[in-house]
Order: sequence, then structure tokens, then C-alpha cells
Amino acid sequence: MDTYEVDVVVVGAGLAGLSAARALVARGASVVVLEARDRVGGRLLNHDIGDGAIVEVGGQWVGPTQTRALELTDELGLTTFPTYNDGENVIEWRGSLKRYRGPIPRINAAILLDTLRAQRRLQRLADTVPVEAPWLTPDARSLDSQTFDTWLRDNTSTAGARTLLEIGTEAVWAQEPRDISLLHVLFYVRSAGSFDDLIGTDGCAQERRWVGGSQRLALEMARELGDRVVLDAPVRAIRHDRHGVEVEARGGVRARGTRVIVALPPVLTSRIEYDPILPGHRDQLTQRMPQGTVWKCMAIYDEPFWRADGLTGQSTSDIGPVRTTFDNSPPGGSPGVLLAFLEGDHARRAGLVSADERRRQVVGCFTRTFGPRAARPLAYVEKSWAEEQYTRGCYGCAMTPGAWTSFGSALRTPIGPIHWAGAETATRWSGYMDGAIRSGDSAAEAVLAEL
Repeated sequence: MDTYEVDVVVVGAGLAGLSAARALVARGASVVVLEARDRVGGRLLNHDIGDGAIVEVGGQWVGPTQTRALELTDELGLTTFPTYNDGENVIEWRGSLKRYRGPIPRINAAILLDTLRAQRRLQRLADTVPVEAPWLTPDARSLDSQTFDTWLRDNTSTAGARTLLEIGTEAVWAQEPRDISLLHVLFYVRSAGSFDDLIGTDGCAQERRWVGGSQRLALEMARELGDRVVLDAPVRAIRHDRHGVEVEARGGVRARGTRVIVALPPVLTSRIEYDPILPGHRDQLTQRMPQGTVWKCMAIYDEPFWRADGLTGQSTSDIGPVRTTFDNSPPGGSPGVLLAFLEGDHARRAGLVSADERRRQVVGCFTRTFGPRAARPLAYVEKSWAEEQYTRGCYGCAMTPGAWTSFGSALRTPIGPIHWAGAETATRWSGYMDGAIRSGDSAAEAVLAEL
């Protein structure tokens, strides 16, 4: 039995947990981080595709307004490189392929105008949301009582605009508009700045990637923390009383401290046994925060042949099952990698077929979009985070209707010595790597104020 006596126990070695531990250690607190997996990084995971080239099968992008992630990048001595964005994008729309430059596709002008009007209405509503307390938004109960799908039907006049915004919804939450509270969409938009900030490339959330893969953020923080990080230690129970906290993990690992920071996706926090048990208000919240469903799939080629054809590798489809693609080649440009996302309903259906059939469908979409050379990849990589025991879905969670206004106050509120962290608890860039880092910093500050 391994027992640790520390000031603060951190549960989870993703970006939030490691950021919290790093901040605590910098201020002189003793810390142990208990991680269920045999690695650090949480929803970040690098994958070696040979000859030292890396692709990410988890989170991978950073944008210019995600300043905390960029600050941490500098602190750790890491570098980034731009997502390939030179040339024309492709949209598969109503049975034909169209090429275009910039963020606006060449489709019916009435559809584009309808989409723009809906986004402006969405932004006006989002600007009224206080990110620290979305349940205090004017008319919050009404906004939280409808799905985003209901709002789209009431605020668009063309099926095309609804399709474009549905694709955007899947790209951000890996869920369908009918799954998500309108108030949650507004909170997310306000947290990021705008809907375009969420879905765009240049100047937006998908602008850059990390040289050597995004998991290096976690690996470098864990290296700094050294033996304070304990792997293969899934936490089973958290007990607390007036004397402090005891955290019990599989394999006989125990840690005692005065405070604990639980840095996990909300749905996983409720799978730990607590003594005393969590208040019903908190548990009812986590029952209403399902993780998204996404397959991240990559086809690897000897070179990024689409670049010679004047294409960025970015595409959108109204058919699917692949709705969005990116050029995911390493910074040197070789080998060539096309990245496909299966999200929401498309991902749910993809999880019910064989791996061979899934590959056939994905490569078929690449071939339709980028031509016959795409039909013959050298290798193929895929990852479903819904199948991961210690994640159960990606990219993050989305609040169902009624959750924010009935239970939202429980999301960040400590329960005795138990504090919460994780991308979903962030108020700036919620659900993103930047938000995860910020949440860890905030949880550490709150704990330090109490110690």
C-alpha cells in the first residue's frame, strides 16, 4: 500500500489537474496527482506515424485568443505551427463539389444571408450571458427550456442555413442541435467570443498546432512535477471530515490532504464514491452533462497531394458521414495526412459498424472530395473517445435543456474540501485546452486561499 501525506490531492493528470498541481507547487504546497491511465494528458494523446512524425488522436489546436494555452506553451519551451490553410477549401453541397477561398463557401446567396442573420441574432443573445453565472442571464429560464434545434427552426428561413449551422454545432460539441440547451450554446459562444471563433481557422480556434503534438503540454508539466504524479491509480473513493480528505485509488494507493481538486469530466466525477455522499444538487447536474460522440480518423499518404491541386485539405459536406476535414500533416509537410471527423449522429452510427466498414466510409468521403489518389492511403488511424473508460466521450460535455437554470450553480461550487476543475468548469474558452488550463489555475488559487 502506497500512502501519500500532502497538502492537496489532485485527481486527474489532464491539463486541468497538471496545471493546478504546477500552480500549487510553485506556491510551496505539497501535492500528489493521481491518474487513472498509464499516461498523462487526459483527452490529449499523440500518435506516432513513423519516422518521428506525430499526429494527435485527441485535442490538437490552439487559437490566438486562447492566451493561457499560448503562455503555457512559452513557459514550457514549446512551439506551434500554423494549420495548413493555403489554397481553396471544398464544400460538398446538394450533390456537387464547389471550391472557394476564405471562410465563406460559394453557395446560394440567400442561404448565406440567412446564416449570417441567424449568427448575428445568436451573438446578440450570447452577449447577455454572464459566463460566471449563466442562470442569471435575462430570460434564462426560457432560453434554457429550448434546444438549439428549436431556436434554429424559429430563426432561419432556409433549410440550407439550418444545415450549415447544424454542421457547425456538430463540429463544436460533437452532438446534435436537438441535444443541447440554447442557453448552453449562448454560454459557449460568449466564453469563446463568437460562433466564428469556435468554428474558424485563421484567427480562430483551429489556427495552430503544437510541434511534436499537443500532448507535449501535459508531458512537460508532468516532467516538472516528477514523482508527484502517480499513474495507474484510478480513484475509487473520496472521504472527508473535519480532519481533512482521504482519497483511495485502485491498487492500494491512498492520499491524505487538507483539500482535493477533482479535475475530471463532470460525468466521471459522479462515478467516484464519496463519503459523505455528494449533495443531490451536484449529482443531478452531472446526470445532465453528457459527453459528445466523435470518431477522429486520419488517412496517411506519401505526400499531401491535395496541396499540388491548390487545396487546403479543409472541406465541409452536407452528406457525410464525414462532415469536416483538415490537412493534418506534420509541420514539414510529409507524410500527407487527411483528418476526418465523424460527429454526433454520424459518430453514433459509426460506432455500430465494423472498423473495416468505418474505414471504407471515411476513405470514400476523402475520395469524393479530393479525388482518386485519396482512395489509396498508406495507413489509417482512428480513435473514439466514447470507448475510453476514463473519458467516455469528447470533445467535452453539453448541458441539456433545464440544466443550467436548475443545477448550474453546482458546477464550480466546492463541497467542503472538494474543489472542481476541468475544461467544462472554465468561464473563458470553456471545453477547450485553454479553458482546462485556466480551470486548473483557478482551482489552485481557490485552494491556496483556504490553506
